[in-house]
This record gives sequence, structure tokens and C-alpha cells, in this order.
Amino acid sequence: MHQTDNVNVSKTEKLIAPNDIKAEIPVTEATQDFVYESREQIKKILSGEDDRMIVVVGPCSIHDPKAAMVYAEKLKKMADQIKDRIFIVMRVYFEKPRTTVGWKGLINDPHLDDTFDITSGFRIARRLLSDIAELGLPAASEALEPVSPQYIADLISLASIGARTTESPTHRQMASGLSMPVGYKNGTDGSLQIALDAMTAANSPHSFLGIDSEGSTCIVRSKGNPWGHLILRGGRSGPNFESDKINEAVDQLTACNLPARLLVDCSHANSSKDFSRQKIVWRSLLDQRTAGNNSIIGMMLESNLEEGNQKLTDDISQLKYGVSITDACINWEDTEMLLNEAYAQLSETTAAAKS
Repeated sequence: MHQTDNVNVSKTEKLIAPNDIKAEIPVTEATQDFVYESREQIKKILSGEDDRMIVVVGPCSIHDPKAAMVYAEKLKKMADQIKDRIFIVMRVYFEKPRTTVGWKGLINDPHLDDTFDITSGFRIARRLLSDIAELGLPAASEALEPVSPQYIADLISLASIGARTTESPTHRQMASGLSMPVGYKNGTDGSLQIALDAMTAANSPHSFLGIDSEGSTCIVRSKGNPWGHLILRGGRSGPNFESDKINEAVDQLTACNLPARLLVDCSHANSSKDFSRQKIVWRSLLDQRTAGNNSIIGMMLESNLEEGNQKLTDDISQLKYGVSITDACINWEDTEMLLNEAYAQLSETTAAAKS
């Protein structure tokens, strides 16, 4: 008799249940309240009730939790200094989509050695998110695997759906049930329509396959997530951060009866994959915002302790501290400079408007 089931599967391993991870790494009432309040503040910025700018800033991906906490401590000090004009959310990305192959992120491969110890990955990710929240810093992350939110989503203030998955019905359904605002990136070709369709789809209730808090397969029935927003990240057709592209995006949002507010990613195709060009994008967006374009409610910046990136090799002891192993990032000094520039420019504009 020929085998017809699991022909290309070498092994299956049972994964720890979400409730068991949460019991190991519980959330205090104060932390839970902090995450809730930070989500509410983001919603107010998205709705226009709060005129601050959201800045999502941090490493392209997290591979060293200790370095991530050093970064978080620096960012928290900065966030406190500029909080009246800028709402800082730390980029804490654990899962990396791949066009072909490559390291899939801290949750999938926490030891950086292709052992795929996913249970340890969830433990490390949850502990880091808890530590960052206890520090008083909101976290943003990409929702890539539909199972992962059950383990860590209660500690995330802002989620995104990436350019490679925005068109996926699975991810749209998942987003409809997420508890925080969700940003949808335009497609890798630069097209906005798939992101606009995703926003519309995720705003509606869905029924889909998932897991419950005990780890059992179940039917998830979502209410729909009304806090979707567009993220512009450029594409193969070119950047989309300049004023004409921003205006086109606003027109398309309006035509689809969607809120005409968006975040712009300073990295990826908007910087032509040159990390140093994020500064150009940042300053252009800041000029547009202070000139009166309030549709730009936020920016995203890929930043780490040290600039650039490095290749992940078999000898992880040779990795440089504070340097990305995925996309190249600007360093902390440049990050601090850009945040201070933005704060000064936004404060000056606000003061001028009141006088």
C-alpha cells in the first residue's frame, strides 16, 4: 500500500500551549493596563483626536534580546523627552518573511543554528516583550504566523501585516481578530490596492481556522478590526514617500471609504534598500507634515545600536554586538539626532500655529 499522507514530512513535534507559556511568563495587572492604554493612544492618533506623530523605531529584527533591552532603555529615555509631540513605539520584530530562504526570526530559530526550537523562541519573545512593557515602552511587531498571536499578542500595542502577506486571506482574517491597531503595507510591486482590500476585509467579521489558548485547533470567529491603516513602503515601481505619492494614496483611501491617514516606512524600497537614505525619507516626510499634510500620522525607521548589517554564519560567536543580521539599520546616534530634529520641527510648527 502506498503512503499518501505526510509524504514530505519528516517529523512533527507538539508545541507548548499558549496558556502554559503565559503561566510561565505572566503579565502583571500594571503591564496589562499599560498595553491597553498605549493601544488607546495609538487609536486616538489614528482617529485624529491626538495630533502627535507615531514613530515606530527599532531593529529590523531581534536576534539578541540583551542588546534589544539596551536599545529599549535608550529609546525609553528619548521617548520621555519628546512624548508631547511624538509617540514612540519600539519595533520588536520576531518573525521574518523570506522571498526564498534565510533566517526566519527569533521565534522560529532563537539559537541562530537551524534547530528551530520554537518553544524556546516563544519564551524568549514573551519575556522580552514583557520586559519592554514594564519599562514603559509600547511594542510593535509583524503578525506573520497565524498561530503566534496566541502566545504574545497581549503584549503588543501595534501590529503590521507585511508586503508579502497583505494579499493573503489567512492574514486578513487573522488581522480581523487581533486586539490592537494593524497597519497593512503596500505590495512589493508598489501597488496600494491589495493593502486597501486588506483593510476593508479585516474590518469585517470572519470565521477561520486557528488555535485556542489551550493549543487546540478551533474555529475562530472574529468581530472585525476597525483600526486598520495603510503603510507606504515603496516597491519595485519606486519609492512612494514624496508628496505626489502621498496625495495619491490619500485619494485612493478616500475612494475606498477608508480613513485618509497613513504611516510611511523610511526603509525598504522607500530608501532604495540603502539604510543611510532613511534620513532623506524622514526629513521629506517631516517637511510634508509640518507644511500641513496631517494625513501622515506616523513614520517607521529601522535602527539599531550600531549601523549596517552582517551575515549570519555558522560561528555565531563572531557576530558583532548591536548589528542587524537582516536589513541594515542606522545607528543609535543617528536615531537620536533624527528624533530630536523631528521634535524641534514639530514643536516649532505647533508654537507657530498657536501664536
